[in-house]
Amino acid sequence: MRWTLVIPLKPLTRAKSRLADTASDALRPGLALAFAQDTVAAALACAAVRGVAVVTGDALAGRELAALGARIVADEPAGGLNAALAHGAEAVRARDPDGAVAALNADLPALRPSELARVLAAAGEFPRAFLADAAAIGTTLLAASPGRELLPAFGGDSRARHRASGAAELRLDAVDSVRRDVDTREDLRAALALGVGPRTAAAAARLLIPGQ
Repeated sequence: MRWTLVIPLKPLTRAKSRLADTASDALRPGLALAFAQDTVAAALACAAVRGVAVVTGDALAGRELAALGARIVADEPAGGLNAALAHGAEAVRARDPDGAVAALNADLPALRPSELARVLAAAGEFPRAFLADAAAIGTTLLAASPGRELLPAFGGDSRARHRASGAAELRLDAVDSVRRDVDTREDLRAALALGVGPRTAAAAARLLIPGQ
């Protein structure tokens, strides 16, 4: 089974506010874009992925991610993360009604194609499935097999909400790069330790990260 991934990205000027102690207002948009670029590049390099649809209203991000090969879907609902994901999944299914769709976070700069392939292969065994983040509170990937609605419930304690919605939790070892989203300085340090993509590495080199 091959998947189309839906990746949501808010306007870069509003992204990654929790990294304010690490990156200045001038640097955070570029850092958020680098995260997304490395995420999209790794996703497109995964053999299990047939395409990536990025839902965003940010013109710069749209241009840069389209240049990598992503399809850009305008964030017409402008209603937040879950509305963007539902809209993106609808756009994907309009082209491919019987396709497998998965939502993926845009802030996985250490993402490895082989680990993503393992997660998607496991997800294909269930009607809907999700992978918890490294903190075991949120979600980094939510998958819906052909004929199933995505029903995203991201944000906050999304692990509990996705489980309550009937999605199967994927309990896999050695897929740290798919779990490692970046919201805080500590998250960024952990991602850098795993090994991030080239754009994030270049952007992070301009930051002062204690203990790095």
